[in-house]
Amino acid sequence: MYKDKLEQANEYIKINKIPKDELPVFHAAPYCGWMNDPNGFSVYQGKIHLFYQHNPYDKDWGSIHWGHCETEDFIKWKDLPAALAPDMEYDGAGCFSGSAIETKEGHVLMYTGVMKKSVRGFEKEYQNQCLAVGNGLTYTKSKHNPVVTGDMMPEGFNREHFRDPKIWREEDAFYMVAGNKTVEGVPQIVLFRSEDLREWQYVSVLAKDRDGRLGTMWECPDFFYIDGRYVLIASPQDMRAHEEFHNGNNAVYFMGEYDKNKYEFDYREVCSLDDGLDFYAPQTTLAPDGRRIMIAWMQSWDSNIRPAAQKWSCMMTLPRELRIVDGKLLQSPVREIENYFVNPVRYDNIRIEGKCILPGIKGRVLDLTVEIADGGYNEFSIHFAMNEMFGTALTYYREKNMLEIDRTYSGMVRDAIGIRRVKVKGNTEKLKLRLILDKYSAEVFVNDGMQVLSTTLYTPAKAEDISFECDGAAVTTIQKYTISVG
Repeated sequence: MYKDKLEQANEYIKINKIPKDELPVFHAAPYCGWMNDPNGFSVYQGKIHLFYQHNPYDKDWGSIHWGHCETEDFIKWKDLPAALAPDMEYDGAGCFSGSAIETKEGHVLMYTGVMKKSVRGFEKEYQNQCLAVGNGLTYTKSKHNPVVTGDMMPEGFNREHFRDPKIWREEDAFYMVAGNKTVEGVPQIVLFRSEDLREWQYVSVLAKDRDGRLGTMWECPDFFYIDGRYVLIASPQDMRAHEEFHNGNNAVYFMGEYDKNKYEFDYREVCSLDDGLDFYAPQTTLAPDGRRIMIAWMQSWDSNIRPAAQKWSCMMTLPRELRIVDGKLLQSPVREIENYFVNPVRYDNIRIEGKCILPGIKGRVLDLTVEIADGGYNEFSIHFAMNEMFGTALTYYREKNMLEIDRTYSGMVRDAIGIRRVKVKGNTEKLKLRLILDKYSAEVFVNDGMQVLSTTLYTPAKAEDISFECDGAAVTTIQKYTISVG
């Protein structure tokens, strides 16, 4: 009996669903197969929905559907059936990234439909923006699809690279930003407007690369107002290392002034969103209580270190609260994580000299904060996910004001990036490191979210020791909570 692609995918997922104990404890991960960019991160009927790029049939990128899960507190995720499958002419090559919004007619998804056509004997790819409307569980694609095509943009704008729509409502209209680049290869963010989500008009280039240093394409844009400032988020591809940015695929935020009459964003500065090894394609939503929450794909395209025997691929970051302090965008773990704290252990003003293990400080699913208040030292390290064979290290080099994450001994068997060093931002008279560990990841929040370093690690679960090492003496306060999510 014939089954459509979405029904077929959900049947396959049901049969091949990964046991819960093989997945991260509190990070969103795929029920089977492959996961990448977060999509449709939104609130609908009081619940937080997260969709994502999903290939249910393989552990690698491939036939891109929209996977789907929901949460009430950003910590406990409930898997829902896949929402979209590449089953129409306009999206047969993939249902790529997009966003969602709650409206009177239901939960509206806007996504990039990818189609391939033969033109003069050559296969060409076209990316357009499409709609689907649903009830939080099932979704129907619009008969008007695609509702935004590349032909609506001015001449000289690339048709093959036009993707990742982010929509929002403002006053009496809907607005959408999407990633694009010119035929000359200048990355840019384009802006569209609609009154009914079906009829759209091109408005402007919201922002573009000015000096050729920010990659070849800006993916997954997000534009929002927070704490009196406008912020644009994007993920530039193919960057060369300079200043605080590393080689390859980055995630950045721009801050500046938005001219609502010209629909142009004059950005004054560009900053890295995460200085770790695994972070890309972030997307934000407004929580029901008004907090701006961000989630991202905790993976790097070119440095995937998952074990070959693992039956699933990739995960999301812990959602983060955003705020602006002294003109900088700061990130903190969602406060809901504190509802799952058990077994607190605390050491006040303890001197760390040489290498030491502290009673009660161990584990692989925890929240550990280390504050270095004073002392004579140059290097201070936290070794975690550790036993006699494995370990990952977070090291502060005081004289150079550098922070290093080193997962070389985390069990990697591929030629992947193992070390990243970054300058510590902000006031470093006191250093505060908050380390959140899940089974396969570490997220380090530096100085109350002034910067973050995210990394995956697939060290065996039995490697749960934590030690501290100092080449002199450091006066520290250490607070540890186990995270227990039933």
